[in-house]
Order: sequence, then C-alpha cells, then structure tokens
Amino acid sequence: MIKNTRTVLIDTNPGRNSQTYGIARELGTNVELIHEPSVGVIGNKGDSQCYLGVLTKVQAIHEALKARIGLAQDKMRFRLVQPEFTVATSDGIRNGTKEMRYSLIGREVTNDSLCEHLSATGLEGLIAVVACDKPPVGTLSAVLEHNRPAIIMSDGSITPGKDSITGEPIDIISSYQIAGSDDEDLKRRISLESCPGFGSCGGMFTYNTMQTFLGVVGMEPLHMVSPASQDQKRIKKFPIELVSYLEKLIKNNITPRDIVNRDSIRNAIIVAMSVGGSTNVMLHAPEIARAAGYKDFYSDIMSADEFNHLSQNVVPVIVNARPFGRYSMVDIDDKGGIQVFVKDLLDAGLLKGDVMTCTGMTLAEQVESLSPNSPDGDVIYSVQNPFKQTGGLRLLGGNLSPEYSAILKLAGVEGGLENNLFKGFARVFNGENDLLKFLDSTPDKLENNDMIVVRYEGPVGGPGMPEMLDSTSRITAICRDKNIVVGLMTDGRFSGGSVGLVIGHVGPEAAIGGPIALIENGDEIEVNLNINQINCKQLQNSETYQARFEKWKSEIDPNTGIHPFAGQADTRLLNRMRKSAVSAIYGAGMHPNSDLFVCDPRQVEFSNFKPVNKFKNL
Repeated sequence: MIKNTRTVLIDTNPGRNSQTYGIARELGTNVELIHEPSVGVIGNKGDSQCYLGVLTKVQAIHEALKARIGLAQDKMRFRLVQPEFTVATSDGIRNGTKEMRYSLIGREVTNDSLCEHLSATGLEGLIAVVACDKPPVGTLSAVLEHNRPAIIMSDGSITPGKDSITGEPIDIISSYQIAGSDDEDLKRRISLESCPGFGSCGGMFTYNTMQTFLGVVGMEPLHMVSPASQDQKRIKKFPIELVSYLEKLIKNNITPRDIVNRDSIRNAIIVAMSVGGSTNVMLHAPEIARAAGYKDFYSDIMSADEFNHLSQNVVPVIVNARPFGRYSMVDIDDKGGIQVFVKDLLDAGLLKGDVMTCTGMTLAEQVESLSPNSPDGDVIYSVQNPFKQTGGLRLLGGNLSPEYSAILKLAGVEGGLENNLFKGFARVFNGENDLLKFLDSTPDKLENNDMIVVRYEGPVGGPGMPEMLDSTSRITAICRDKNIVVGLMTDGRFSGGSVGLVIGHVGPEAAIGGPIALIENGDEIEVNLNINQINCKQLQNSETYQARFEKWKSEIDPNTGIHPFAGQADTRLLNRMRKSAVSAIYGAGMHPNSDLFVCDPRQVEFSNFKPVNKFKNL
C-alpha cells in the first residue's frame, strides 16, 4: 500500500519487534499495529520562555493522535511513536554575547536532528509544534526533504507585560532599548515586568513573521497562528483539529511539496512585506525554497528586482505592529487573527488563492471557511487604506552589496531617508563586541549621519551570523535622545525587533573578502532607495579598491586563510559552520563544501498569476 521509499515498516525480526512491542505497550496502543506505517508528534525545545509551552501542546496532540489510532474501521491504522524534541538556544538571553553565534546555527541543528528522526523512523505522518523563529524553519526544511504528510502548529506568542508605573505595554524589546540607561531601578523594573507568562516574542518580530509565513505558505492552519501560547484552544481544540487535518493529508497523499511551491512561497513573501516583517525572512525563505527543491531563490522564486518592485509600488504595510507600530500578535488575534489581513490581501489581488494548504483546502477556501472580520483600521489596516503606503522590506545592491543581499526593514526606519537618500561617513568596528564596548564607554561620540559598519559577523566570519538586537536597540535609544540619525550596516543580521536605519546581510561578507571588508573610517557611504543601492564612494576607484584588497589579503595569508578579526570557532559545530556556510542569498546555512545541497531538485513551474493591487494604478 505504501509506495513511498521514505516510509519505514517494521518487519518480523524478533529483535526489532521486541522494542516496538514494548513501546506500543508503554504508549497504550495496540501491539498489532507495530507493522503499520508510523505517525508521531515533535516539538521544539530550548532554554527560554519561548519554549515553555511546547511540552503541554505536544502531549495534548499526542493524546489526540493516540485516540484516533486503532484496529476499528473508523480508526487510523498506524504505529504511534513517542514524541521527539529538538533543541535550540535562546536569542533573547544570548543577544550581544559570543554565544549568539549559535542562534542561526540552531536552525541547522533542528534540521539535522529532525532529519535523523524522520529518516530513521520513516514517519508517514507528522504534527510539529514549533517555537521561536529558527527551529520552525529548520523543522519545515526537514519536513520538506522527508516529504511525507505533515502539519505544523506554532506554540503561540507571549502576552505583553505592563509597566507598573506608566501602565504602558512592554516586551523584550523594551528591555533592550533601555540597556544604555543609567537608571538602574528602571532597568530592573522593565526586566522584571516585560516578559510575563510564556510563549515566543509577541511583536511582528522574526517569530511572528515566520509563523505568518508558515500559515500563508500553507503548512499551518491560519487560525492557529495568532492565539497566545496560553490560549486554551491550543490544548483543548486545536489538537483534535490537527489530527483530522493530518488524517485527510495522509488519505489524499498530500505532501509538503504539494503545498510549498513557487506560488505559495511568493504569497508568503508578499505577506511578509505587508506586515513589515523581519529582515530574517530573506535568510529563511531561501532555505525553505531550497528544502522544497529550488536551487536559486532569486531565479526560481522571486528576483531582487521583482521583490523591490512589489515592495515599492504594489504591497503596502497593513498592520500597526511592534516594533515599528503599537500592537502585538495578541492584539491581532483579538481583532480576528492573521486571516483578516490574508483575506484583504486576497481580495485586493495580491495573493494567489488556489494554492493547496495543510487543511486540504486551498488558501482561498480556507480563508472563506474562517469567515474573518473586516480590518478594524487601528490594529489591522486594509490594503485600500494602509498603515504605510509601501512594503516593509527592501533589498539593496551597489558596490557594497554586489550579491544584492543587503536588506533594510524600511517599515522600521525612523528618519534619515529624506528623498530616499542617506549620506554619511563610516565608523568601522571589526565585530559587534567592539561596537558594544564603544557604546558602553563613549556613546556620546556618535554623531549625526554616522554610518556604523560592523563586519566579520557573517555566516563564515561569525561564524554563524549572529543578530544584533543589543547594539541596534542602544543606538535607537541614543538617536531618539539626541535627535540624530545614525545608520548601521553589517554582514551579520538583525533581530526582527530592531528598528532604525539598519542594513543587514551585506554580501559578500568580510571574512571572504567582500567589499565591506575594505571600508575605512571616514569613507563616504550613500544609501539610495531611488535605485536601491548602498555604495562607498572611495571604493568606486578601482586602484583604491585593489590596494585595499591586497592589504586585506596580506592579513589573511599568514592566518590560514581566516582573517584575524573573524570570530573564534572553538567547537566542532562552529568549525563546521565556518567551513560549510553559504551566502545569505542562499539562506546562510551549512552545506557540503559550501555547495548548496538540494534534495530531489524540482522543475520550476511558472504560473500566469501576477500580484496586483487593485487600489493602485500602475
């Protein structure tokens, strides 16, 4: 019956049978089912509040799945396996420390551990509970490579805290933004009050950007994205629904690659623009596309030119969400959930509605079945009357980003782009640690129109491409206090909670000799959003460029090819990242010999659908 080669069946060898009989007895399932295909539940675990709610959801889904399994005609004939968990570090706790190198690597570790589980166990059906932002992408990537019926549920957001003095809603970003304050009582109060309960970061940071992405790409039911982690529906209602959806997927042999394709990924990218989502989406989307069988995101899914055209001219921002707005995902849930703006985007002509989802319905059918509210105009805006007229993300090329990998969260820019131009002077730091020391000791030396350059923090240089929430939050606070504009560009990356004129993923990175390695203090830097470029005036001179490159090369040659400013790779895992990382344009993951690995490559199927905004005349 099962023709898929990745499905593993237990044979009649008594040695292999002995453990499967034992597992069945301990899990309370019928021992006669041990020779059937396997199904199970997995969860993401880690050392922060993001993961504290995962266990109870996994247990609830496991019990719901067990209740549907049996020998009776109306039951699912499957072998149930015990829940498995992946591990990850805490972005919030590690930000600004050398341990932050492990954050993006956690996506790869999740993929590897789940690959072992899925491949060795050969699960024919899987339900995953995911938390934070890197493990969900690692989970989906492994699921796409395994390509047997699967469905994902986010664990949910944390409910925002409240400042006991001001009454203002606060979150982890609030805590980071006061890190440079001299008011120790304030810092302690906000630290104590900003993260009550459990769940992942509640604003439209990377977690909720990617959970929304998972919903729109079709792997998570839309109505399961926005409820808070503590919402009882996640324990009492959703598990039964998830099992029903999984049963339908198995019965109809609908696999993740039937759901995640060029059109659905494009839908999800457009929604990320519309929510002013995290810059990290342009690391995670290429990784998801790779796992779905596409080699080159820019040629197979969406070119940088099309991305920018859509963000500049077609897609508006339609949520008033943190970090650039006022509200959290809990507030979005209160106004009807993400299905509200997904429907509005569909109605405006921006999304392709006939793509399949994990519910067994198309995206349009799923939205219709949910009967969402109309946008309220405060938390969720409409395409016709948006929160911001243009999309929240922009890709940049130019002589500092010849890969066209540099990305700016335009929705979070608070000033400095009059006429879409910023001109400033470079202030160079070789690693975030040097910048943090500067911000601790001499923050008053920051001047208007400084362009901070932080390098050797890319996938190879970090290694691991750490994000910079600590430093960007401090710079934001300084800029607001002094009423100045300071830019920051890096070959590393940012938290989804970062705001300001901050440009990440500049590539090629410094550790491999990219132009960012050649910038010197005082160089003139121009960010031009009219042509979507970031340029260094001095590097336009070919002789200057070559002389600086030769100097850089002379610094790596005596150091076994690694620049002395690159971060220390003092574990096997970090060494693996250093020697195998690919560029940000390919997702910044770990691949054999830094050559992108694609499991079962697929042909790109181009559709005739063209995203349009019926409220704009182009």
